Amino acid sequence: MTRAALLTADETGLTRAADLLRQGRLVAFPTETVYGLGARADDGAAVAGIFEAKGRPRFNPLIVHLPDLAAAETLCDLPPDARRLAEAFWPGPLTLVLPLKPGAAISPLVTAGLDSLAVRAPEHPLARALLSRSGVPVAAPSANPSGRVSPTTAQHVLAGLGDRIDAVLDGGPCGVGVESTIVACLDRPRLLRAGGLPAETIEQALGHPLDAPDLSRAQPVAPGQLASHYAPAGTVRLNAAQAEPGETLLGFGDAPGAELNLSPSGDLREAAATLFAHLHALDAMGAERIAVSPIPDRGLGRAINDRLRRAAAPRS
Repeated sequence: MTRAALLTADETGLTRAADLLRQGRLVAFPTETVYGLGARADDGAAVAGIFEAKGRPRFNPLIVHLPDLAAAETLCDLPPDARRLAEAFWPGPLTLVLPLKPGAAISPLVTAGLDSLAVRAPEHPLARALLSRSGVPVAAPSANPSGRVSPTTAQHVLAGLGDRIDAVLDGGPCGVGVESTIVACLDRPRLLRAGGLPAETIEQALGHPLDAPDLSRAQPVAPGQLASHYAPAGTVRLNAAQAEPGETLLGFGDAPGAELNLSPSGDLREAAATLFAHLHALDAMGAERIAVSPIPDRGLGRAINDRLRRAAAPRS
């Protein structure tokens, strides 16, 4: 990939950034918190590109950025407390984890295969203009290599990801400078991450305290906390050269006899994009014993293998 284009905060830059997003390309853009690395959330290959560019070690759920509450209602159910918070603090630095509507046009890679979706409506005027103009939901973690400091200027993004993404929309320094506060609204509102909106302000709007994070189980925003997670109903055997009698083979590359194949051409981005859909398909097929072809443990392969190891771990 060539060096990322630096786009200006004018009609020309906005139009180009929106066009790139619609094409499934990677565009960093400013929010009031930090710069996000955006890709259209309904395109699995585009979302896989986020993990690849960041070097993200596993498929954790991503936050989807939307222009407003109405857009969120097309994708998620909003319990009363969630609606109260959205009406009070959107646009702004608050992310809500909500029940995903059946059939919502969101790649399973965004949700890590869960039935919940993290969404927010950013306050930054350039972000809002970009989201409205693109017309697509945009998944966007912070626009930095995994494990590095979050970026608050376009120059930070270029320094970390300039040769891995397509463009950076330059909106100047971010005003808040820390990530959004995350609240799960799947039962009682639960604080998952402190951030740019104080928890006390949220509790005042709700009229009752937020529940603390439940550290005994995987959280919707960071589900990779359990050794056995994301598991299909059937048992999983990894690094299988071929299927044994009674097994269903999930292939990769040249895999004769595979009933499903993550990527017949051996493309890791395609494999990442199809992973969760194929695991759901194996459940729908009633596969009781699943064999999985070897996946190269490099680049996106590391994230795929992390997911598969958790799927294959002994069940509690």
